[in-house]
Amino acid sequence: MTEKNQELMTPEGFAKLQDELKHLTEVRRKEVADRIRQAREFGDLSENSEYDDAKNEQGLLERRISELQRRVRNAKVVDPSETSSDSVNLGTRVTLRVLGGKGGERVFEIVGSNESDPASGKLSHASPVGKAVLKRKVGEKVMVATPRGSQEYEIVNVEAAS
Repeated sequence: MTEKNQELMTPEGFAKLQDELKHLTEVRRKEVADRIRQAREFGDLSENSEYDDAKNEQGLLERRISELQRRVRNAKVVDPSETSSDSVNLGTRVTLRVLGGKGGERVFEIVGSNESDPASGKLSHASPVGKAVLKRKVGEKVMVATPRGSQEYEIVNVEAAS
């Protein structure tokens, strides 16, 4: 596995990925197989829309399972307890002060790309703000080019995410 194929993620993100994979392989596969079995009992498969729907669902399910298996194989879990809390890194919580006319502070946990959920305070390390603050220390100022224009932030606090 090359470094390029690795997907960085937090232990929490990796656990969610494994939980979804387990649910799909142990629960959803059986449910879809039951749907196919029931649809076969209706007779002529050439004009059986329920059978076609169940087979399509099975195809989508198997694609999702393959994707999750690939992601689990390529995962590089970054343990927040092993990261330095003096600079921003994956698995740290960073407090940013918005500089300029808007003011205010925002707190983000820096997570892997597929764990990102800005509404709940989880910011991807690959996002514009995530890239700008990565490896930076408290007191540093960064300018971030976003789709809504440039914004300057000051790093107020960095701590290990719980």
